[in-house]
Amino acid sequence: MVRRRSAWRGVLPLAAWLALLALLPWWLGLSLLLALAIAVTILQHRLAAEDARLIRRALRWGLPGMLFALQRALGGDAFAWGAALLGALAGYTLLAGLEAWLDRARRRAPAAPSAEWPELAMASIGPPAEIIELQPPAWQPAADGLLDPLGGRVRYQDGAYLFEAGERIGGVDAQAAFSPCGRWFAARTDGGSGVLLQDRQRERQHRLRGWQLAGWHRGQPWLVRRGDDMPQALSAVLGEDDVEET
Repeated sequence: MVRRRSAWRGVLPLAAWLALLALLPWWLGLSLLLALAIAVTILQHRLAAEDARLIRRALRWGLPGMLFALQRALGGDAFAWGAALLGALAGYTLLAGLEAWLDRARRRAPAAPSAEWPELAMASIGPPAEIIELQPPAWQPAADGLLDPLGGRVRYQDGAYLFEAGERIGGVDAQAAFSPCGRWFAARTDGGSGVLLQDRQRERQHRLRGWQLAGWHRGQPWLVRRGDDMPQALSAVLGEDDVEET
């Protein structure tokens, strides 16, 4: 109900304007319309948006009133109505051209970015990129024993590594390496064609046939099948068929 009343309040002044131009002499109504058109053209950058919108609506509503006054002045016969209709065609064509010219700057302006665009532009797409720099393994011959980064020494005897804590790792060659933090123990197997990895923190062992230890990244082993392959993390390698976990 309130919306209907507000709509009528906007239409009633325009209807009164149309009726006024219909009662005035047509040449006076035409002069008023021309004056409004010239004003909105010259003062378009100075007028408030609401004022410019009101003038445009006055032109659209005032033209039928002026044309009605014209046909009445011509006698109101068929010729007069024909002249009024031709005037309506020409008048609304000119109004359309005028409004298109007034709106040219709005059409050229780039579309305003949505409120979400800054957040979308700043947000990262996909997982963050990371440069993997591997620390090469420091292979050591086990004949004279190895220094354990976690303390003590590791002996190599009868094809097995003996830790001071009592742990024994067999079936490996006499080449071994520790990760920088000492969590991982690595030894070559199968004459150098595979590698054994011992997770000393979780007490889990992985024997990887056909894989080589490429290096350490953040204390974790990375492996390759051949020297020119892309290194893979152990978590990616564990899905292979030739991986044994004990």
